[in-house]
Amino acid sequence: MKVNVLITIGVLLGVAAALTAADGAALFAKRCAMCHGANGEGKPAMKAPSLKETKQDASQITARLMKGDPANKPPHNKAMAGLKEDEAKAIAEYVKTLK
Repeated sequence: MKVNVLITIGVLLGVAAALTAADGAALFAKRCAMCHGANGEGKPAMKAPSLKETKQDASQITARLMKGDPANKPPHNKAMAGLKEDEAKAIAEYVKTLK
């Protein structure tokens, strides 16, 4: 009960709880896995690269998700629709764990 009250107060005050690694995994499964594979292995038939052991750091991945890259093919040529910055950060942190 205390936790629910604290969360409600936090929401009312505009304090957002930080997203966890589990949140990043769930968001990846929902927003990214259909092209990049459930484990980030990529799907060559879709020309979606593997994300395992990417050389980009989490901030670069976050920026790509939030702003897009005009040199890329859809969907990454533009920002991912409806994705919030904290969600993009959680996905990026999750991607960095893929091996």
